[in-house]
Amino acid sequence: MTTPTTPPPTPPARGRRRAPSRMERAAGRAAALQRPRVLLALLLLLALTCVMLLDGYLRAEVGGDQRVRTGASASDVPDAVLDGGPILTFPGGQATTVSVPDKTIVLTFDDGPDPTWTPQVLDILEKYDVPGTFFLVGSMVARHPGIVRDMVEQGNEVGVHTFTHVDLSYQSQARVTREIEQTQLALAGAAGITTTLFRAPYSSQTDAIDNYSWPVYESLGEDGYTSVFIDTDSDDWKRPGVSKIVEWATPEDGEGASVLFHDAGGERSQTIEALPKYIEKMKAKGYTFTTVSGVMADQQPTGAGPADEQGLQAAHHEATGATLYEGKALIAAVAVAEWTVPALSAGLVIVGVAVMGRFAMMLVLARRHHRQRNRRRFGWGPPVTGPVSVIVPAYNEKECIEATLRSLARSTHPVEIVVVDDGSTDGTADLAESLGLPGVRVVRQANAGKPAALNNGVRHARYDIVVMMDGDTVFEPDTVRHLVQPFADPSVGAVAGNAKVGNRRTLIGAWQHIEYVMGFNLDRRMYDLLRCMPTIPGAIGAFRREAVLQVGGMSDDTLAEDTDITIALHRAGWRVVYEEHARAWTEAPGSLSQLWSQRYRWSYGTMQALWKHRRSLTDKGPSGRFGRVGMPLVVLFQVVTPVFAPLIDVFTLYSMLFVDFRAALLAWLAVLGVQLVCAAYAFRLDREKYRYLLMMPLQQLAYRQMMYLVLIHSCVTALTGGRLRWQKLKRTGEVGTGAGAG
Repeated sequence: MTTPTTPPPTPPARGRRRAPSRMERAAGRAAALQRPRVLLALLLLLALTCVMLLDGYLRAEVGGDQRVRTGASASDVPDAVLDGGPILTFPGGQATTVSVPDKTIVLTFDDGPDPTWTPQVLDILEKYDVPGTFFLVGSMVARHPGIVRDMVEQGNEVGVHTFTHVDLSYQSQARVTREIEQTQLALAGAAGITTTLFRAPYSSQTDAIDNYSWPVYESLGEDGYTSVFIDTDSDDWKRPGVSKIVEWATPEDGEGASVLFHDAGGERSQTIEALPKYIEKMKAKGYTFTTVSGVMADQQPTGAGPADEQGLQAAHHEATGATLYEGKALIAAVAVAEWTVPALSAGLVIVGVAVMGRFAMMLVLARRHHRQRNRRRFGWGPPVTGPVSVIVPAYNEKECIEATLRSLARSTHPVEIVVVDDGSTDGTADLAESLGLPGVRVVRQANAGKPAALNNGVRHARYDIVVMMDGDTVFEPDTVRHLVQPFADPSVGAVAGNAKVGNRRTLIGAWQHIEYVMGFNLDRRMYDLLRCMPTIPGAIGAFRREAVLQVGGMSDDTLAEDTDITIALHRAGWRVVYEEHARAWTEAPGSLSQLWSQRYRWSYGTMQALWKHRRSLTDKGPSGRFGRVGMPLVVLFQVVTPVFAPLIDVFTLYSMLFVDFRAALLAWLAVLGVQLVCAAYAFRLDREKYRYLLMMPLQQLAYRQMMYLVLIHSCVTALTGGRLRWQKLKRTGEVGTGAGAG
């Protein structure tokens, strides 16, 4: 029997190309709009990766090299250099050393700036009116630019100590150049200067130069750099005690000296305590203090005051042009990384706790739900035996509609079947009629979308209980009977069934099968007990017709009309429950592109529905209860946690590559183990075969990452605006009654 609500579409003229339907035109426009948003989502993930790599590079986790060369031959190094002064230059290409004059001290500090110790060193130098020469690590400069700016403005001199504090004798020429140039950029961005001074990490006196490091000094000398060594080492990094630091830093017999202290690289409280004592001691011996440039200019000031500042900072040059702007860009990028990575780390902790908490909650509540609903004495009330209306919205479902309708015809519960053809162009309506199945009515309408088709079906339904399903889904004979039993409780307004993946024999289908059993159905048990079920699946759900009409029917305000109406029913005071024994077999997307489209619609539609019903957070009564219980859970578990869940994988991969592979791998395997336990329990409750769990590790590596990107894409769309209509996925019709049982 056919009940036309609009005239059937006129077949296209022979030989002409069919004009696209309204849905196809809308889908085409929407797809064109979504491509930039997908690209933006990928760019966000790439930006996150770049920020983490930058932060790791700054902390020597990326590109770090802990090797330090010792005991190498110095046969290629000129004796005049090995026995010369601590200042090495190459005027005219000839190696020349300069010694510090008698009764003169060049205070040098390595490894800074440090936010704790360097400011204290600067305060001491300012108090005693003494200049210092600071050899700075570029990564530290980029992280603490304000300290460097204060250092230079105070009249101190700075030099390059590489960007990541590596032994340059092990590095390629390209790496050496990069270490120097990046430090110069950091100085330019921090203090607006560059410098000609250089000190190699792990260097000491000139007699420590060997055949491997000598070419580095020669190359830098050709570029105009002055390499600075030491005469006296305080060895303060050993923390030998204040008196020893002062003693070891003191030159003998009134000789001048380049003296080494450290203002970073560890706990420096002894240095801070020793430095004033050392300055006072040396001044009492008649020593004066200067910088490397002061020695080079043969200046021996007695006070090293502001009048001498230009000479004391002669190694400095004003940064201009591209160097200045690139330096400022580097400082800005590092500032972003310095703020972002700790925030991401905190987010990782929150996500980790939320994920583990969710697993624990799901296991406890799912077990309670299963035991409660499967007790012999459990019942919803008197058996529901009256006929119900089954609504099947269909748009171009010729591959699937026959299996769907024949499965309904075998129902052990009395049903009428209302097929709402939404302007199909493939003969779906004609095929449904031609089957001649009892109780089937076909309602034709112009293409208007799934919500309109469902509402049309509700209007034509003859019975008080309506079951809604997809046109690509098949029911088992007892599905409807199980699905409608909860309506014996007059407070129940809707029932969610147990959707199963029928085409699980493919890899993508098997991954979705795991997701359906573990994620969707285990979740629904939890939400059922908490009385805040967020979604009745479109593949299988039953409603009181009265309740549907009360909330205004299926809305097209969102892409997730099933989530929208479920939340609306909660807010109207109806109870929504889950019936695990009502099973439906649905055809899951068979390709990654179709899966992306489906999940994008689901996730973005869920966000739309949550935003639409945001007022439930402040409502009173049933609406307020959902807003204060269900809404936070859905936002936390279905939006926030999945959005930030990629942090777990990004940090894990980062740790495997750059920090501790074994520890990171063990942590990842531990999380996978917890997930396997939850999945195994979910499979046990649904009486599924465990062999599919063998695919779970690969699912975590590939499938889950795609789901993350889909959700990020949805968030980008939510922030930038956008809308899609009901999307039609390509079906094969391979799902039949009992599909997937193997």
